Amino acid sequence: MFRAIDDFVAVWKDESAITAKVFATLTDTSLSQSIHNDHRTIVRLAWHLTQTIPEMLGKLGLELHGPGEHDRVPHSAKAIHDAYTEAAASIAPALDVARWTDAELETKRPMYGEEWTVGFTLRAFILHQAHHRGQITVLMRQAGLRVPGIYGPAKEDWAVYGMPEPLI
Repeated sequence: MFRAIDDFVAVWKDESAITAKVFATLTDTSLSQSIHNDHRTIVRLAWHLTQTIPEMLGKLGLELHGPGEHDRVPHSAKAIHDAYTEAAASIAPALDVARWTDAELETKRPMYGEEWTVGFTLRAFILHQAHHRGQITVLMRQAGLRVPGIYGPAKEDWAVYGMPEPLI
């Protein structure tokens, strides 16, 4: 749970940069990759994360840029990346406009049939993104894409650093 707006903004800046890096690695042909034909594809997961920015944080009263909940899924990796980065970048300015104080983080709001504090919602928002970003990186490997390092080196990064890969 976040207890300071500045803490959320700092974590979001890092997390959204990681997601944008992952999205920048996607190709149009990789977008249809799924683990099974009745599971989400890369494009659907990436678009879901993009749509969640204005949808979930809109429930907190923030006015953000980004696609609507029912907007069509694009078929271009660049379109998804661009929409994501625009929506992600709109959060900090929206917080400034809303003039939230740290006390706002303790207030409860209706969220998906429950009452969540704003601080908990912001935490869930970031963890939701990390969860689906992890799914996307597995699908990227299946699609033959190189996965960028996220919280440390990816498999291919060890050679770049002149170090052996860790044993599995």
